Amino acid sequence: MTLDDVRNLAAAIRGEVAKAIVGQNETVDHLLVALFSQGHVLLEGPPGTAKTFLAQSFAAALGLDFGRIQFTPDLLPGDILGSNLFNFQTSQFTLTRGPIFCELLLADEINRTPPKTQAALLEAMQERRVTLDGESHSLSDQFLVVATQNPIENQGVYPLPEAQLDRFLFKLLVSYPSEAEEAEIVTRYGDRQGPRSPAALGVTAVTDGAMLSAASAAVGTVTMAREVTDYVVRLVRATRENPDLSIGASPRAAVVLAGAARARAALEGRDYTIPDDVKALSTAVLRHRLTLSPAAEIEGRDMEALVAELVEATEAPR
Repeated sequence: MTLDDVRNLAAAIRGEVAKAIVGQNETVDHLLVALFSQGHVLLEGPPGTAKTFLAQSFAAALGLDFGRIQFTPDLLPGDILGSNLFNFQTSQFTLTRGPIFCELLLADEINRTPPKTQAALLEAMQERRVTLDGESHSLSDQFLVVATQNPIENQGVYPLPEAQLDRFLFKLLVSYPSEAEEAEIVTRYGDRQGPRSPAALGVTAVTDGAMLSAASAAVGTVTMAREVTDYVVRLVRATRENPDLSIGASPRAAVVLAGAARARAALEGRDYTIPDDVKALSTAVLRHRLTLSPAAEIEGRDMEALVAELVEATEAPR
């Protein structure tokens, strides 16, 4: 698969998702970058902004095996991973696989369950495998987690631990639609009764696992000049030296930012990265990996504005 094929495939996926979702073009673009760079995505926004429906429509356009977990306070790790159950007929233990054994997992309202249950996803997200009773079980090479969460200010939520957040490539903020978009949503769906489904709205699969693997391999051929690599490193290291931040970004952040920049370049039809690729993705990559200092919190500093200042202050190659 060539990079032109990757760009055409991305356009086809966008077209299918647009059959069900009004607006949210930037969010879909970031989902595509995450898909081709094999990263996970966290969507945050108020209820009713189509976060779950967007993930369902995206999975339908990809043709991947879809799984969904509704996170609740009483959810246990075994409800996600599965367990070995004793079969009295055969007198043997039989593996009962949990919903995590899929290709695209929707972790809905992930911050409504305690950290103990959230941690069940750590190994799967990092290593694409699950360990049950000391035995490892591999997940699909296309395994992708799209998680949704309500804003921390809402009631009944548990903040995700730093280790959990660091597994997500992007944290994307899903806001309310514009007035024109909201009017289009009401016009399109106001007369429909019952639940919506991507299939009922005409969303069909335009790719499969083999094609997505080939696309990811093509993205891997995108080159990154040493100057751009150094720019990524300087930007990430600047987060550890800023007095307004008590915790900066890890080396993993630099690695995934570079990979995401390659994917964005491929979607733009280029076989090389430029500083603008890094700048365009830096906020989504860094916002959930940084922690404000107590003084910055008291001052009411905004994380997005702080990341923008860091990007502006870090010299980019010409």
